[in-house]
Amino acid sequence: MTATVHVISDALGDTACEVVLAAAGQFREGSVRIARLPRVTGIDEVERYLAPHIASGEPIAVFHTIVDPGLRSQLAFTLRHLDVPSVDLMGPALDTLSGLLGDRPAGTPGVIHRTDERYFRRIEAMEYFVAHDDGRGADDLSDADIVLIGVSRTSKTPLSMYLAFQGYRVANVPLARGVEPPPSIFEVDPMRLFGLLSTADIVAGIRERRLGDEESRVRAASYADPEEVARELEEAHALMRRLGCFVVRTDRKAIEESAAEITARLDAVAAARRARETGRQ
Repeated sequence: MTATVHVISDALGDTACEVVLAAAGQFREGSVRIARLPRVTGIDEVERYLAPHIASGEPIAVFHTIVDPGLRSQLAFTLRHLDVPSVDLMGPALDTLSGLLGDRPAGTPGVIHRTDERYFRRIEAMEYFVAHDDGRGADDLSDADIVLIGVSRTSKTPLSMYLAFQGYRVANVPLARGVEPPPSIFEVDPMRLFGLLSTADIVAGIRERRLGDEESRVRAASYADPEEVARELEEAHALMRRLGCFVVRTDRKAIEESAAEITARLDAVAAARRARETGRQ
């Protein structure tokens, strides 16, 4: 069976889509389709949009993130009247925060997408990542919030990109067996330096798939040889110990998990430094 979840929002609906995708991941792949109705301003738009889907008899549900309280109330009433299963992702959150803060929400759709300071920091971080990916710009890492080091195929680039999208200036530097890393690595604050490690089998498997044709494999046989990769990882780990950096295992982890581990470490370090400064005052 396949069902369609209609995401309805007075902004873009990205938040609701992420929630639907997270929930759909617990079910058979392809069993949930997502359709989106963004920037809704009136209930009539919703009724016109849903009418053909309801008439078809297909199984549907609605996940919505409506900030405007009047429109949200109208939508809830309409969905109950149409007997369409629905999830309100915004109302309970706004009500809880309103009670906690003793204040009323602004009711402004799309706040998360505003071109404010966070937006421009994210753009700056993405530009920094592009200029400092895979060892580029490694002669000066003083402006980096995070520096990632690791051998080839330990997720340096995708992890850097994900962290940059969160607003961190990230540089990543590849490590190769028998090759000294750039001197700038030794000047980075170890609290901002993160070493990425995986298993030899996983790294070798990824490299094997990337090599492609047989001729490429012959020319770069050691690149994907598990024993050679194991030695490469051992040398990289030894360097990480010398540098005193925090080591993150990336094997069998989603990028989001590794990123969360890094940002949690940064938050802990920042909290410890604030506590020390407070104690000195």
